[in-house]
Amino acid sequence: MNFDLDNAWQFLTTQGVDFGLKLVGALVAWIIGRWLIGLACKLVNRGLTRSGRIDSTLASYIVSVISILLTVVLILATLGIFGVQTTSFAALLAGLGLAIGTAWGGLLTHFAAGVFLQVLRPFKVGDFITAGGITGTVKELGLFATTVVTPDNVTTIVGNNKVLSDNIQNFSALPVRRVDCVAKVDNGVDVQQAIQALRQSIAQVANVAQSPAPDIEVLQFTPEGPVLCVRPYTHTDNYWQVYFDTHAAIIKTFGAAGYPVPETPMVYRTTTAQ
Repeated sequence: MNFDLDNAWQFLTTQGVDFGLKLVGALVAWIIGRWLIGLACKLVNRGLTRSGRIDSTLASYIVSVISILLTVVLILATLGIFGVQTTSFAALLAGLGLAIGTAWGGLLTHFAAGVFLQVLRPFKVGDFITAGGITGTVKELGLFATTVVTPDNVTTIVGNNKVLSDNIQNFSALPVRRVDCVAKVDNGVDVQQAIQALRQSIAQVANVAQSPAPDIEVLQFTPEGPVLCVRPYTHTDNYWQVYFDTHAAIIKTFGAAGYPVPETPMVYRTTTAQ
């Protein structure tokens, strides 16, 4: 115990002040360095987005790479304050990175997939997509994963490799998408008259595209009456509004025309006395 105390006292009297100054210097360097990294990333992001040539998806990806690289440089500089040979540490870090990369090959595949997503550009931030089994709006395309907000407002993170290896549906790629609805009419109703009435009412629904015009045709036949497909077109941002308003327009149109509600035929069962 006395030996440990003697060693500690000797260290404090001979190197304590120097070590304390190095520790304070390292903390100050780390705090200032992190602040400068944050400032640099903000300036780079602002410059990329302001130019208009690079969209927010690619800008966010570039800023993430810059932040990681600058953080590694800051760590090496901080270790240099304590007298650590950064060249040896860099070699050690490279070897450690190789070992970790071999062990965590899955992360590298996600990173590589993220690079290909940036090059191929199947979607961008703000697009409504289905990818990796998840449907929603793209919030962020990161180094290893894509963040998607689902229609029920749940943030979901999907690995980039899963996104790239699965089918990708981009509902925002085209100016409009089709809204699929159906309407059943009674057998006693004039089908062509019902279709014409629906064409007029659906065309008045807000945000329904004029071109292509809504598709309203006979979809199938049932014992109660024919089923009509009612398919207006609209921008993805207005999909659910048009979907619900179309159903409301069907109810209003059929109600104003006095169409009877199709009734399901009764099923009669006969029983045999036991």
